[in-house]
Amino acid sequence: MNQIVTQFASTEAAAKGGVFGALGIDLQTLVFQLIAFLILVWLLGKFVYPHLIKAIDQREDQIKAGAKAAAAAEKKAEAAQADVANLLKEARKEASQIVATAKKEASAVVEKSEAKAKTRAEKIVEDAHDQIEKDVIAARKALHNDTIDLVAMATEKIVGKVVTDKIDDTVIATAVKEAK
Repeated sequence: MNQIVTQFASTEAAAKGGVFGALGIDLQTLVFQLIAFLILVWLLGKFVYPHLIKAIDQREDQIKAGAKAAAAAEKKAEAAQADVANLLKEARKEASQIVATAKKEASAVVEKSEAKAKTRAEKIVEDAHDQIEKDVIAARKALHNDTIDLVAMATEKIVGKVVTDKIDDTVIATAVKEAK
Protein backbone atom coordinates (compact mmCIF):
# COMPACT_ATOMS: atom_id res chain seq x y z
CA MET A 1 0.00 0.00 0.00
CA ASN A 2 2.91 2.21 0.71
CA GLN A 3 3.92 1.80 -2.89
CA ILE A 4 0.55 2.91 -4.16
CA VAL A 5 0.60 6.12 -2.10
CA THR A 6 4.12 6.89 -3.15
CA GLN A 7 3.32 6.14 -6.74
CA PHE A 8 0.37 8.52 -6.85
CA ALA A 9 2.30 11.18 -4.98
CA SER A 10 5.19 10.96 -7.33
CA THR A 11 3.06 10.91 -10.45
CA GLU A 12 1.06 13.92 -9.39
CA ALA A 13 4.16 15.69 -8.20
CA ALA A 14 5.68 15.13 -11.56
CA ALA A 15 2.53 16.32 -13.27
CA LYS A 16 1.99 19.48 -11.30
CA GLY A 17 5.47 20.08 -10.10
CA GLY A 18 6.67 21.80 -6.98
CA VAL A 19 6.56 21.05 -3.31
CA PHE A 20 2.77 21.30 -2.98
CA GLY A 21 2.35 18.91 -5.82
CA ALA A 22 4.69 16.40 -4.22
CA LEU A 23 2.62 16.52 -1.04
CA GLY A 24 -0.61 16.08 -2.94
CA ILE A 25 -1.94 19.59 -2.23
CA ASP A 26 -3.71 21.62 -4.87
CA LEU A 27 -2.79 25.26 -4.44
CA GLN A 28 -6.04 26.65 -5.88
CA THR A 29 -8.15 24.41 -3.61
CA LEU A 30 -6.01 25.40 -0.65
CA VAL A 31 -6.47 29.12 -1.34
CA PHE A 32 -10.24 28.64 -1.90
CA GLN A 33 -10.58 26.65 1.35
CA LEU A 34 -8.47 29.26 3.21
CA ILE A 35 -10.76 32.09 1.98
CA ALA A 36 -13.88 30.06 2.89
CA PHE A 37 -12.45 29.36 6.37
CA LEU A 38 -11.67 33.05 6.93
CA ILE A 39 -15.19 34.04 5.78
CA LEU A 40 -16.63 31.39 8.13
CA VAL A 41 -14.52 32.67 11.05
CA TRP A 42 -15.58 36.27 10.28
CA LEU A 43 -19.29 35.27 10.10
CA LEU A 44 -19.04 33.29 13.31
CA GLY A 45 -17.22 36.20 15.01
CA LYS A 46 -19.79 38.70 13.75
CA PHE A 47 -23.03 36.81 14.40
CA VAL A 48 -22.55 33.68 16.54
CA TYR A 49 -19.76 34.34 19.02
CA PRO A 50 -21.23 37.57 20.50
CA HIS A 51 -24.47 35.70 21.33
CA LEU A 52 -22.52 32.78 22.78
CA ILE A 53 -20.29 35.11 24.81
CA LYS A 54 -23.36 37.04 25.99
CA ALA A 55 -25.14 33.81 27.03
CA ILE A 56 -22.00 32.60 28.80
CA ASP A 57 -21.62 35.96 30.59
CA GLN A 58 -25.29 35.89 31.63
CA ARG A 59 -24.93 32.36 32.87
CA GLU A 60 -21.78 33.34 34.79
CA ASP A 61 -23.62 36.32 36.31
CA GLN A 62 -26.50 34.02 37.30
CA ILE A 63 -24.06 31.60 38.88
CA LYS A 64 -22.38 34.44 40.80
CA ALA A 65 -25.76 35.80 41.91
CA GLY A 66 -26.81 32.29 42.96
CA ALA A 67 -23.59 31.89 44.93
CA LYS A 68 -24.13 35.27 46.61
CA ALA A 69 -27.75 34.35 47.38
CA ALA A 70 -26.63 31.00 48.78
CA ALA A 71 -24.02 32.73 50.95
CA ALA A 72 -26.62 35.25 52.14
CA ALA A 73 -29.11 32.45 52.81
CA GLU A 74 -26.45 30.56 54.74
CA LYS A 75 -25.72 33.65 56.83
CA LYS A 76 -29.46 34.13 57.42
CA ALA A 77 -29.80 30.48 58.36
CA GLU A 78 -26.93 30.81 60.83
CA ALA A 79 -28.48 33.97 62.26
CA ALA A 80 -31.88 32.27 62.45
CA GLN A 81 -30.28 29.28 64.14
CA ALA A 82 -28.62 31.61 66.65
CA ASP A 83 -31.97 33.37 67.19
CA VAL A 84 -33.68 30.03 67.71
CA ALA A 85 -31.00 29.04 70.20
CA ASN A 86 -31.46 32.35 72.04
CA LEU A 87 -35.24 31.95 72.03
CA LEU A 88 -34.94 28.42 73.37
CA LYS A 89 -32.58 29.64 76.07
CA GLU A 90 -34.99 32.43 77.03
CA ALA A 91 -37.95 30.02 76.94
CA ARG A 92 -36.13 27.62 79.23
CA LYS A 93 -35.25 30.48 81.54
CA GLU A 94 -38.85 31.70 81.60
CA ALA A 95 -40.09 28.15 82.16
CA SER A 96 -37.78 27.72 85.13
CA GLN A 97 -38.93 31.08 86.49
CA ILE A 98 -42.56 30.04 86.04
CA VAL A 99 -41.88 26.74 87.81
CA ALA A 100 -40.09 28.56 90.64
CA THR A 101 -42.96 31.04 90.94
CA ALA A 102 -45.48 28.20 90.92
CA LYS A 103 -43.54 26.43 93.68
CA LYS A 104 -43.44 29.62 95.74
CA GLU A 105 -47.15 30.20 95.23
CA ALA A 106 -47.92 26.58 96.08
CA SER A 107 -45.87 26.78 99.28
CA ALA A 108 -47.57 30.08 100.14
CA VAL A 109 -50.98 28.47 99.59
CA VAL A 110 -49.95 25.48 101.72
CA GLU A 111 -48.68 27.78 104.48
CA LYS A 112 -51.86 29.82 104.30
CA SER A 113 -53.97 26.65 104.47
CA GLU A 114 -51.93 25.38 107.40
CA ALA A 115 -52.36 28.72 109.17
CA LYS A 116 -56.11 28.61 108.54
CA ALA A 117 -56.29 25.03 109.79
CA LYS A 118 -54.27 25.92 112.88
CA THR A 119 -56.50 28.93 113.57
CA ARG A 120 -59.58 26.77 113.12
CA ALA A 121 -58.20 24.10 115.42
CA GLU A 122 -57.37 26.70 118.05
CA LYS A 123 -60.87 28.16 117.69
CA ILE A 124 -62.42 24.70 118.04
CA VAL A 125 -60.29 23.97 121.11
CA GLU A 126 -61.15 27.35 122.60
CA ASP A 127 -64.85 26.80 121.92
CA ALA A 128 -64.60 23.33 123.50
CA HIS A 129 -62.89 24.80 126.58
CA ASP A 130 -65.61 27.44 126.85
CA GLN A 131 -68.30 24.80 126.49
CA ILE A 132 -66.62 22.57 129.08
CA GLU A 133 -66.33 25.53 131.43
CA LYS A 134 -70.02 26.32 130.94
CA ASP A 135 -70.89 22.66 131.50
CA VAL A 136 -68.76 22.59 134.67
CA ILE A 137 -70.46 25.75 135.96
CA ALA A 138 -73.86 24.28 135.14
CA ALA A 139 -72.90 21.00 136.85
CA ARG A 140 -71.67 22.90 139.92
CA LYS A 141 -74.92 24.82 140.09
CA ALA A 142 -76.89 21.63 139.73
CA LEU A 143 -74.70 19.95 142.34
CA HIS A 144 -75.03 22.97 144.60
CA ASN A 145 -78.80 22.91 144.29
CA ASP A 146 -78.88 19.16 144.83
CA THR A 147 -76.61 19.51 147.84
CA ILE A 148 -78.85 22.19 149.30
CA ASP A 149 -81.87 19.95 148.84
CA LEU A 150 -80.08 17.00 150.44
CA VAL A 151 -78.87 19.09 153.36
CA ALA A 152 -82.40 20.40 153.81
CA MET A 153 -83.76 16.89 153.86
CA ALA A 154 -81.02 15.71 156.24
CA THR A 155 -81.62 18.66 158.53
CA GLU A 156 -85.31 17.99 158.52
CA LYS A 157 -84.72 14.39 159.48
CA ILE A 158 -82.24 15.27 162.17
CA VAL A 159 -84.18 18.11 163.67
CA GLY A 160 -87.46 16.39 163.12
CA LYS A 161 -89.43 19.38 162.14
CA VAL A 162 -89.67 21.62 159.18
CA VAL A 163 -88.05 24.87 159.57
CA THR A 164 -89.21 27.86 157.62
CA ASP A 165 -87.70 28.35 154.24
CA LYS A 166 -85.82 31.44 155.34
CA ILE A 167 -84.19 29.75 158.29
CA ASP A 168 -83.67 26.65 156.23
CA ASP A 169 -81.84 28.56 153.53
CA THR A 170 -79.64 30.34 156.08
CA VAL A 171 -78.67 27.16 157.85
CA ILE A 172 -77.94 25.38 154.58
CA ALA A 173 -75.90 28.23 153.21
CA THR A 174 -73.81 28.29 156.40
CA ALA A 175 -73.28 24.54 156.24
CA VAL A 176 -72.27 24.67 152.61
CA LYS A 177 -69.80 27.49 153.27
CA GLU A 178 -68.23 25.56 156.08
CA ALA A 179 -67.97 22.47 153.87
CA LYS A 180 -66.14 24.30 151.20
